[in-house]
Amino acid sequence: MELKTPEIIVLIKNMCDTMPARDGIGLAAPQVGINVNIAVIATDKGPLVAVNPKIIKASEEMQEDEEGCLSIPGIAGMVPRATSIKVAFLSAQGTRTTLNAQGLFARVFQHEIDHLRGILYIDRVTRFTTKVTHVQQEGFKAFLHTPPL
Repeated sequence: MELKTPEIIVLIKNMCDTMPARDGIGLAAPQVGINVNIAVIATDKGPLVAVNPKIIKASEEMQEDEEGCLSIPGIAGMVPRATSIKVAFLSAQGTRTTLNAQGLFARVFQHEIDHLRGILYIDRVTRFTTKVTHVQQEGFKAFLHTPPL
């Protein structure tokens, strides 16, 4: 993927603006209707842009915690995730980067990488923490996994 195209530059800027405007801490390009492997993740230094992110190592230790998603507002559930990961990706400038992520940062990376693979957190939920009927749950999965016309 060519990172210096005007379309990709605008996409990254829009994602970096949209994420905090929607009170998000992570956003993947497919969530905004663009099928490219780009995610942005909130950090204390501003948004981190990860192009083609890949988990290259994950801890065996898992922790279950509550997750929600900008794609499914108002619904949350408990999701098990590795407590730490090592992830490789390209920066927005095209620099190959590897970093270790722990805790919430690792959880968000895993959540966004799942989006890039077509997996939603509701596919991993062990139990919902907001009231969701079985019909609603199946409806979410069917709707969110249906390709646009």
